Order: sequence, then C-alpha cells, then structure tokens
Amino acid sequence: MSEKEQGPGALHATSHEGETAPSSREQRTAALQGAPVVLVSACLLGEACRYDGRSQRSERVLAALADKDIVPICPEVASGLPVPRPPVDLCGGTGVDVWAGRATAVERAEGVDRTEAFQRGACLAFDAARRFGATVALLKEKSPSCGSQRVYESGQLRAGEGITTALLREHGVTVLSDEDL
Repeated sequence: MSEKEQGPGALHATSHEGETAPSSREQRTAALQGAPVVLVSACLLGEACRYDGRSQRSERVLAALADKDIVPICPEVASGLPVPRPPVDLCGGTGVDVWAGRATAVERAEGVDRTEAFQRGACLAFDAARRFGATVALLKEKSPSCGSQRVYESGQLRAGEGITTALLREHGVTVLSDEDL
C-alpha cells in the first residue's frame, strides 16, 4: 500500500478516536507539563538535521523538557531525505490537504515532488509516538512537516499545519510549537 493510501484514516485502529486535542495555547502547555513522554523535533534539541544542515537548538524547549522522557524525531531525515536538502513548500494547501490528496510537498526551486517522503516520515513519527507512549509533541514551527500554526505554501508563509502535525493531531496527539513556549 502506498503512503498516500495510508493517510490519517488508515491508522485509526491505534488512534485516540473521540478524544479532542487541546486547542488553546494554555491547554496545550498544560498537556506538555503533564506529559511524561514527549515527541520532539530533533533540530530543537540541537541535531543539525534541518534542510539547511543547521540545528535550531532552543534553550526554552530544553528547559520545558527538563523532567521528560524525550523521543527525538526528524520526519524528513527519518524518511531518507539528506542533510542538507532543498527547501520544500506545501503546494495547494497544508498537511491535511496533502493526506486528502489535494496538496503536495514540492521542492521550492526544482519542483521535485517529495510528498511520499514527507508522508513516510510522518508515519514514522506517529509510530514513534505510539511506540513510546508520547501523547504530546513539541515541534518546529514553519516546517512543512512539523509546523503547527504556520507553513510555507508556494513560497509564502501562511496559516496551516505540516504533514506530520496533521497526522499526529488526527490521532489525538497534542501538538505544540516551539513558539508556544
């Protein structure tokens, strides 16, 4: 079965159906404070895995995770994409639209479709959250994978969520941005 056919609905057997993820910043922050295990964007922990080969180490993130078990993940690297790699934008919508087949993840300069790699990475991130019992994820804002409030679409920053964030939220995982702290 292809990654597109495995979209969010295909994984419902292990999801938290019927649960509503916290929506306000205060609710998401409270969920983080109460979570013993947190899925975290590896770049925020200091891993040089971003598209540009850098990290985005965040002391605020590290402080918020001081007493937590951490599950680091970079969905893009997990899917096999290299570091560094060309920047990717969402075209035609955001993460939910990609899973519905209405949008794609495309390299900004060359136009190479990376949708399947991004979906594969999202599935790996969700699998890690499930395997380690993470009910909260703290992810890097503006990323086509991890953005929870804003992502780049066709070269412009706009409201929306990334492909991994959409999958995690679909399955009841509370997603916070590094900018929520």
